[in-house]
Amino acid sequence: MRKLFTLVCLCLSAGLISAQDVQSPNGNLKLSFSLHDGGVPTYSLTYKGKDVIKPSKLGLELKDESDKPSNFSDFSIERKSNTDQANDKVSLLNGFEVTETKTSTFDEVWQPVWGEVKDIRNHYNELAVTLNQKSTDRQIVLRFRVFDDGLGFRYEFPTQKNLIYFVIKEEKTQFALAGDHKTFWIPGDYDTQEYNYTTSNLSEIRSRFKTAYTPNVSQTPFSETGVQTPLMMKSSDGLYINIHEAALIDYACMHLNLDDKNMVLESWLTPDAQGAKGYMQAPTQTPWRTVIVSDDARDILASKLTLNLNDPSKIEDTSWIKPVKYIGVWWEMITGKSTWAYTDELPSVRLGETDYTKTKPNGKHAANTANVKKYIDFAALHGFDAVLVEGWNIGWEDWFGHSKDYVFDFVTPYPDFDVQEIHNYAKSKGVKMMMHHETSSSVRNYERHMEKAYQFMADNGYNSVKSGYVGSIIPRGEFHYGQWMVNHYMHALEEAAKHKIMVNAHEAVRPTGVSRTYPNLIGNESARGTEYEAFGGNTPDHTTILPFTRLIGGPMDYTPGIFQMDVSAYNPDNNSHVNTTLARQLALYVTMYSPLQMAADLPETYNKFLDAFQFIKDVAIDWDDTKILEAEPGDYITIARKAKGSNNWFIGSTCDENGRTSAISFDYLDAGKQYIATIYSDAKDANYKTNPQAYAIRKVIVTNKSKLSQLCAPGGGYAISVIEADKEQTKGLKKL
Repeated sequence: MRKLFTLVCLCLSAGLISAQDVQSPNGNLKLSFSLHDGGVPTYSLTYKGKDVIKPSKLGLELKDESDKPSNFSDFSIERKSNTDQANDKVSLLNGFEVTETKTSTFDEVWQPVWGEVKDIRNHYNELAVTLNQKSTDRQIVLRFRVFDDGLGFRYEFPTQKNLIYFVIKEEKTQFALAGDHKTFWIPGDYDTQEYNYTTSNLSEIRSRFKTAYTPNVSQTPFSETGVQTPLMMKSSDGLYINIHEAALIDYACMHLNLDDKNMVLESWLTPDAQGAKGYMQAPTQTPWRTVIVSDDARDILASKLTLNLNDPSKIEDTSWIKPVKYIGVWWEMITGKSTWAYTDELPSVRLGETDYTKTKPNGKHAANTANVKKYIDFAALHGFDAVLVEGWNIGWEDWFGHSKDYVFDFVTPYPDFDVQEIHNYAKSKGVKMMMHHETSSSVRNYERHMEKAYQFMADNGYNSVKSGYVGSIIPRGEFHYGQWMVNHYMHALEEAAKHKIMVNAHEAVRPTGVSRTYPNLIGNESARGTEYEAFGGNTPDHTTILPFTRLIGGPMDYTPGIFQMDVSAYNPDNNSHVNTTLARQLALYVTMYSPLQMAADLPETYNKFLDAFQFIKDVAIDWDDTKILEAEPGDYITIARKAKGSNNWFIGSTCDENGRTSAISFDYLDAGKQYIATIYSDAKDANYKTNPQAYAIRKVIVTNKSKLSQLCAPGGGYAISVIEADKEQTKGLKKL
């Protein structure tokens, strides 16, 4: 790792300075900070002279705690001060003066444990502004980092006498936009991100909120103009703008609320059960607020700003953290072909009391020893790393929707699932088993059992876990995205690391680059994934938007690879249709980046399409390099990635319901070398609705001078494996 760090310190008298600028290393972005009338902190951001964020206010409103005792012996009831004075004391919104500014430059190259590229450059210019609120003698530091691809800034609270413990009522960070931008959004919600994206102008969010707000088992909206981050926008003059946060640790998840008259977005934190939005103890800081911006959509997808704003790995020995390609006993339950539950005879279950040996099996329980062995055999035959099994542990007959505390114990199997036999069988086949911990959002219960559950995994050879948080949170009144739950997700990661366990958390808070600090966070769901294709279907443009939104913070366990688009083929009572072509399902292994990739369909279905399945077998899950070839949010994405430690490349392209012709170059290939490109494309008559399984496979020779024009069907795409080859291997193939 190489680093460059320079620092310039300007110590200034109060009131001597009211404005300060800092530019990105390439000069395209300029951050301006100033104090407005009344000592109100503001900032603005321009890109190549165009307004990205117009002057916007910064600050926090704190909860008035003046009626609480300041020491243990204070039992008086008359403690509350004058209301105006109390409000003045609480506010961290105005009355500031600049006491010091520091500017610095930082430049390093670091290597992620896994990722889209081998090396990541972390290069920024920084401005740190120390503010003093004269009336209260309280200090905060506003730290801005300007990268070539965007801005990160946060609030810092240094050690001081007059601001130690405090409670946030609301963070008041503003993003004043320069226009009524085209926006790709989902409703603001404290409990779920599992929505289809709506594409509209900002001014249309209010009128379209009701149709965008679709049912979920746990959801809590807060405003008809509330939206979630990462928020992707495009201005009328061609700027692509993405607003999110980085390093969400010990703080509430940030949403955005829109003032649709003035086009100002303002932070809106997730509250706790008492309505408070953050309990703080100085010295501390908030997460980074991020703005990624470019006039080229490809730069948004290529940005590593979110990762760069997180701390380096806290796990010293990362040799046990490995990308995973897996299959699982999952889709057959999602479609309704099989069940998680062992029996249909138990409307109520009490762990430790209910005797499953006295019940009649329903005959549809998928997590049985014989069925799981079939999945292990398939995984071993085709070179997969692991097999996930859901529904193996007792309690699934009575698990969510009842605010049930003691719902699972995470260690007791059903009578038809032999843990030791499965362990031995998988080991003999060279396949790892992936654990499943559905908590039913009874978080107190999960923490009660966590150590025992992780030790059970270690004892039985499980080194990765898919955890889930379906339903409303226990402790009751907490939300999925509040500070308490954010701390729980971190606790689970830290405890898992002690047992050398990788975590793939579903229904958890959306990622913010924390996987740099804890690389055992190998995946998240935290968005509407493939499972919804069996719950009515995702919109055809969904996978052309997610990389610009949800994936900005980290990889998603999207679970692609569905080859049977009519769900009724598995369950006659389920008429859902998977809104994609088969070829696009292959493309998602490249365009939906994750070091954790599932082949989600059933083995018997893959056996009908083994020629297409070959791409899933071949495609890498860890990369040395990534090239964003084509990109337009909501329309199309084409990405090429170079497999870790090889000269082989894999390409994926996905488009919306309109279809298109993709035009790409292979100029990133090594000069003077030949490669065999196997192209898995939509057939000429393919269509995500009417003919989704129509695909074609062809092989050609490509070099760094080759170009390709490829048809993508409506809701379709293509995938290409590009394998270095010698002259003998290329005989008889045409050159592209």
